[in-house]
Amino acid sequence: MNQQWYQEDRSDVLIVGAGPTGLVLACDLARRGVSALVVERSPELFRGSRGKGVQPRTLEVFDDLGVVEEVLRGGGRAPMGMTWQGGVRAGEYRMFEDVEPTEDAPYTGPWLLPQWRTQRILLDRLRAWGGDVVFGVELTGLTQDAESVTATLIPAGGGSPVSVRAGYAVAADGGRSTVRRLAGIKMTGERVDPAPMLVADVVIPTLDRGNWHIFPPAEGGTGFAALCPLPHTREFQFVAQPAPVGGEVTAEEVRSLVAKFTHIPAEEITEVLWASDFTVNAALADRFRDGRVFLAGDAAHIHSPAGGQGLNTSVQDAYNLGWKLAAVLRDGAPEALLDTYEEERLPNAAAMLGLSTRIHRGEERRGAATRQLGLDQRDSSLTREIRAGLAEGALTAGDRAPDGKRDGLRLFDLYRGPHFTLLAVDTPLPEQLPTLPGLRTARTGAYEAYGRGLYLVRPDGYIAWAGPGGDALEASAADLRAWASRFAQPARAGV
Repeated sequence: MNQQWYQEDRSDVLIVGAGPTGLVLACDLARRGVSALVVERSPELFRGSRGKGVQPRTLEVFDDLGVVEEVLRGGGRAPMGMTWQGGVRAGEYRMFEDVEPTEDAPYTGPWLLPQWRTQRILLDRLRAWGGDVVFGVELTGLTQDAESVTATLIPAGGGSPVSVRAGYAVAADGGRSTVRRLAGIKMTGERVDPAPMLVADVVIPTLDRGNWHIFPPAEGGTGFAALCPLPHTREFQFVAQPAPVGGEVTAEEVRSLVAKFTHIPAEEITEVLWASDFTVNAALADRFRDGRVFLAGDAAHIHSPAGGQGLNTSVQDAYNLGWKLAAVLRDGAPEALLDTYEEERLPNAAAMLGLSTRIHRGEERRGAATRQLGLDQRDSSLTREIRAGLAEGALTAGDRAPDGKRDGLRLFDLYRGPHFTLLAVDTPLPEQLPTLPGLRTARTGAYEAYGRGLYLVRPDGYIAWAGPGGDALEASAADLRAWASRFAQPARAGV
């Protein structure tokens, strides 16, 4: 193991886990100049396809991080579903509702991308920003005081423990989180389905890749299976329920399950690249913060895979936390800003758990809610709307800031990067601007998706504040300047 990783006395942030959650957070911090030590117990990146559905809102996050083109190249749309009965094709159906891209919402989905490829893209991006991951390192202890956290780390294969310090620690280490246990945070939840499931990546050269193959139970029977072709690979993701749970799943057990649930003989599965079994639970951490320790991703919420919400909600946990940590560590924002991470993300995760459970039980279909573009921060203490008389359905503070192109300006290009943006729509910009580090401003003509007014867009793409322009412009701007002080303290005179 490279011994250089622990020689610095202190990092800004310790991130435990190099899954999508930890990598997105590390990328977001790296582009903001925040030093993060990312440690991962495994010797390499996760090699399975598990979280393969990337929702439109997550594609927007990837756009902001500058990796969406690679994500789009490496993935593909969900193919037509094909049901089978008794080894005979029984009929086609759309797995997901067809949604066309629009000016304000250019990405549709879910976009199928094996999780291993998502993580490789993110790690490459992190390294391009000067960051990296230390593999083969396990967390065994964690304490904190008023100024920092101290972690005990040990090489996963054995060796002498090392003590490292950081300003904050983030648990991105999955549903069995060591960080969560050491922080003493409990989870509350339920068993969603008594029947265990298996997911595996397999190679079946004889099976066509033009369909997502579904194998419902025979009449009067139980259980089901599915084989989804993974774009730009030789692989299918195989899902089966029920499946044996406990111990390491062998390749022969996977072949036997394929043969049991489908018409495909075991010998036609030429490779089993990865496999995992699990029980379907839904559980939520009682809190997402304990002092200088934060929970994100599966460390904070576990759920059914139905609806493809897990990886996406986890990415957005990291996206919410990253800019807030940077604001406190680099821009002088009040420490209280970090309290809004739990305030905003815990209710969102609770709603996601409910949605995933209902979809799993057949009580709700996949639809607009699973695409996550309608998620908002309207109830957040960071949100302020001062326009009166808005029409029903109008864009308001707390909503996701839509894309669009006006006067030669693409809004997502304007928002991309670690900054706040003040957008004036069909009104001038105020003469006195709020004091926010790196604030970007723009003015555009009328755009129906927004409506006339001023919009302060947060670094994570939500509208923090909205107010009227026109005759009320200067009064509106004064309110904005006062409101913006919660995000970063004004510079002192002479500094």
